[in-house]
Amino acid sequence: MDYGRYKYEITKKQQEAKKKQSSFQVKEIKLRPNTETHDLQTKLGHIKKFLGKKDKVKVTVVFRGREITLSQRGRDLLEQIAKETEDLAVIEQYPKFEGRSMIMTLSPK
Repeated sequence: MDYGRYKYEITKKQQEAKKKQSSFQVKEIKLRPNTETHDLQTKLGHIKKFLGKKDKVKVTVVFRGREITLSQRGRDLLEQIAKETEDLAVIEQYPKFEGRSMIMTLSPK
């Protein structure tokens, strides 16, 4: 076997491996605790679109200033999002605080 043929076969194997490999991105959606219902529905549409493309979604509720006292409202927002996307997504990381933001990660089923 000559070297050229050997090199060709190796590149073919690498291309096949790349085809079978699944890739995803982590998309982020940012909310505030006072986000209104229509805006939330728009964000939910984006989340469902991302999950349909097999991307993970990181949902972040950002608290600014005195909004940190509204942490229960932020948790309720994240629970509502999880409930509305339960047919498309699995909660990979449950809501938790990181600094002044609350983060939840969803991955496609």
